[in-house]
Amino acid sequence: MDEKVLEEFQFHKETVVADVNSPLHLIREKEMEISGRVLATKKEAEQIVSEARRKAVEIVQKAEAEGEVLSSEEEKRVTVQVERDVAKIHEDAEHEVEALRETIVERMSNAIDYVVGSVTRF
Repeated sequence: MDEKVLEEFQFHKETVVADVNSPLHLIREKEMEISGRVLATKKEAEQIVSEARRKAVEIVQKAEAEGEVLSSEEEKRVTVQVERDVAKIHEDAEHEVEALRETIVERMSNAIDYVVGSVTRF
């Protein structure tokens, strides 16, 4: 049995034997009443703390889950942007290569003329 229950049982047992209107009895009765209120308040406070802890755990779990979702979405967005940038770089590089090929073709005849001219002068 709980200590509080034993105490109340003992008090009621003593009450039957003792004078109900005695000051000592009235004081003891008030003490028991206050003790009961304190115990009830303590129990309520423990429940409030327990509920607050449970809610805190839920909030943390929810925040972590949302964080994972947001980071995954951001990772996908950044990956898509990087892939676009890479494709653009490849496209630009291909254009530059093509421009260089055209320049080579244009200058090839000049280079051939120069080499032939150099060889025939000797």
